[in-house]
Amino acid sequence: MLILEKYKSSKRKLLLLDYDGTLVGFTVNPEEAKPPVRVLNLLYRLCRDPSVKVVVTTGREYRSIDRLIGHLPIDIIAEHGAMIKENGMWNDLVKMNILWKHEFIPELQRMTSECHGSSIEEKRFSIAWHYRDVDVLGGYIFSRELMRIFENKVSLFNLRILDGNRTLEIITNDVNKGMMIHHLIDKHKCDYVLSIGDGGTDEDMFEVLREGENYITIKVGYGRTAAKYRLDSPQDVVALLEKL
Repeated sequence: MLILEKYKSSKRKLLLLDYDGTLVGFTVNPEEAKPPVRVLNLLYRLCRDPSVKVVVTTGREYRSIDRLIGHLPIDIIAEHGAMIKENGMWNDLVKMNILWKHEFIPELQRMTSECHGSSIEEKRFSIAWHYRDVDVLGGYIFSRELMRIFENKVSLFNLRILDGNRTLEIITNDVNKGMMIHHLIDKHKCDYVLSIGDGGTDEDMFEVLREGENYITIKVGYGRTAAKYRLDSPQDVVALLEKL
């Protein structure tokens, strides 16, 4: 396999691995998406190789992901690229502005009261509306209504709407998973990058890594993508990483 050949022949590797939907499957309650022992052992083994830098990327709130994998000796990019954990310390990558939130929370609260099973998650740099526990048709209808309501308002505050896996998230345009790629490549002097993810924000990384013979990008699941390769499920991702 070309991916494995390039990996083994490279001197410094950077692995950018999304969490939900990539290393672990989705759950109704995000706190239940704990990494299986197989995944934990895999990440430990990858970290033991001095030629490999492992970075887990996620849209989760930084304390949430820290509870799940913060004990591992890896770096973490959280909240879609707004924060990074390096050498055990969390730091902001963009300037925080929360003044816009009061313009959106009342409408989200109203929608949550009407759409039973939905919930609001306020993060440092965004607000997420989850409807994973709502019936498929009802959740879709309510989510499209929210997008219609917020369509014009987000542009006024330099925001965007992330239409995720049964989640809508309002986030500043300054946050981007791809913005740290070149910094990480230069910092760790990488000649090989493997980026794997399943969501829309992972496409930001795929676009940045579109050029480069040793930049490997993999989309997990279906849908349009800028990635060069595709895998079906987190199980396939783990199986691939174990071969490394």
